[in-house]
Amino acid sequence: MQTQPLPGFRDFYPAEFAFRAHIFDTWRATCERYGFEEFDGPPLEPLELYTAKSGEEIVGQLYNFTDKGGREVALRPELTPTVARMVAARAGGMRKPIRWFSIGQMFRYERQQRGRLREFFQLNCDLIGERGPLADAEIVALAVDLMRAFGLTADQVRVRISDRAILNWLLKGAGLETQEQLTSAYAVLDKLPRMRPDQLAEIRDGRDARLPGPLGGRVLAVAALKDWPDIKTALQAVPGSGGAQESFDEVLASLRQMGLEGFVDVDVTIVRGLAYYTGTVFELFDAGRTLRAVAGGGRYDGLLGLLGGVDLPAVGFAIGDVVLGELLKERGLAPAAPRGVDVFLAGVSAEDMPHILRLAHELREAGMRVEYSLKHEALGKQLKQADARQARLAIVIGPDDRARNEAQLKDLDQKTQRAVAASALIAEVRAALAT
Repeated sequence: MQTQPLPGFRDFYPAEFAFRAHIFDTWRATCERYGFEEFDGPPLEPLELYTAKSGEEIVGQLYNFTDKGGREVALRPELTPTVARMVAARAGGMRKPIRWFSIGQMFRYERQQRGRLREFFQLNCDLIGERGPLADAEIVALAVDLMRAFGLTADQVRVRISDRAILNWLLKGAGLETQEQLTSAYAVLDKLPRMRPDQLAEIRDGRDARLPGPLGGRVLAVAALKDWPDIKTALQAVPGSGGAQESFDEVLASLRQMGLEGFVDVDVTIVRGLAYYTGTVFELFDAGRTLRAVAGGGRYDGLLGLLGGVDLPAVGFAIGDVVLGELLKERGLAPAAPRGVDVFLAGVSAEDMPHILRLAHELREAGMRVEYSLKHEALGKQLKQADARQARLAIVIGPDDRARNEAQLKDLDQKTQRAVAASALIAEVRAALAT
């Protein structure tokens, strides 16, 4: 019998599960502060839902099969197609804009590497039904505040942001005229950080067949625009680009007014590699760029119409637990392993067990995590169990304590012990746990 999980899958023992719960709880609390509502969909969807969005080539990355009803299905690799399907089903009765988030398990049959597994949990956030740039700023702000909620600072994480409309204008101004040329330019820009010097030279010298002659050098010149003032200057030379510039200007100004501009770097090489983005695009990285992207997203105004038949503008992003978990561990921001219990009850004699059971139930009714030995053992062994479970407090009850209507309250952190009247025990325990 195999004792290890399948390649790319994880077991979550209590400590790992507690870390995962910490990530989920932080995600959920931050999204709710922004007025987002939680939803979920099925983990199994029709295969065509994903091929309609990403093409047939996506099938090689999926866990897909024919079910017993003869349907072609796949375990979900992402949530956006499900969002489109669900919104389309009830779009007419929903108040706009729609603010939704979901925390779900995704599956991709990909080669394992650092920060990428075949199963992962993902937070998906979407703001649907608003075309204005404030929606884009709201989504970027939410992504930043998710990082801040974990204690990450602008020195540790960066948002690299661009706009596909602006990039289109810059590339057209550089002489790229056809959709084929623009698609080739996107591919080059997307891979630019990972290119070898000889590959860059081939593009710069016009020897890349996708961007022949001077086009390659012009694309690299666009990529060299490193701040917003320089980009605006370049846009001024391109007739018709004013609307895109004003929209992106408002996104950046809104983030500045929120006090989040310190996290943001304008970077026109961010294209997200996906054809359906129509406006703002962004990725969130650790500042040292030692990990894969922590989060990514942008505006995708045409996608809901394509997948669900309802033409609603949308902007959103996704963040996975795998890279985020690595980043939090690297930065020393992973929470300490939780205590097993708050209170451990120990009896001196076998006759104390009825009193232990009654007190355990009372403490549990009061909301405390309580444990006791399930068989009578020497008091020393019971207290060792309390230490093993990292209990904060121990309550010891013996015949003499019962005769005085008391119990011994031991603070296992402070190494102190005192007698407490039985009538005051729950209040004293609650007070001790609060310190």
